[in-house]
Amino acid sequence: MRCSSETRRVTPPEGDAPPPASSGAGGDSSGEQHHFRALERLYASAPINRMFHSRLSVPEAGRSVIAFNVDESVYHAAGAVHGTVYFKMLDDAAFYAANSLVSDRFLLTTGFNLLFTRPLRSGLVRAEGRWLSGRRRVYVAEATLIDADGEEVGRGTGTFMRSQYALSSLPGYAIPAE
Repeated sequence: MRCSSETRRVTPPEGDAPPPASSGAGGDSSGEQHHFRALERLYASAPINRMFHSRLSVPEAGRSVIAFNVDESVYHAAGAVHGTVYFKMLDDAAFYAANSLVSDRFLLTTGFNLLFTRPLRSGLVRAEGRWLSGRRRVYVAEATLIDADGEEVGRGTGTFMRSQYALSSLPGYAIPAE
């Protein structure tokens, strides 16, 4: 039996583009930039990040970049970086890309799918996060890991939801008074 030739309609996800800079997460571009810098400080203040030599940058709404170095201390028995490092950096990059669009609440990861595309060795690595969809209840974001040679070594997609935690209540997240 032949399938119907009728064209299927696809409903686009809520908000298929990040808000413009002039009306971003912080209200105006100055508020938005303060929010981005506060997220960077929040990342730096998290105790888990004392284990990883890394730095977060939020260049614009819906994007994040984490630069970090890996060495033999995070290798598994076969001599390459352990998957926990892939997950941690991909989750963080996707998370901060999504949370750059939310200025009042801390988001929580509700699901994350990970694809290892090649082994990672010592050196500088970049995790690049990008918001994909969602603006109300569930946010979807993806991230890729790029090694020092510019090759993709892993990628992941996560879903994130607003938590009960106000960003302003978290140590490390502080928007400087003007």
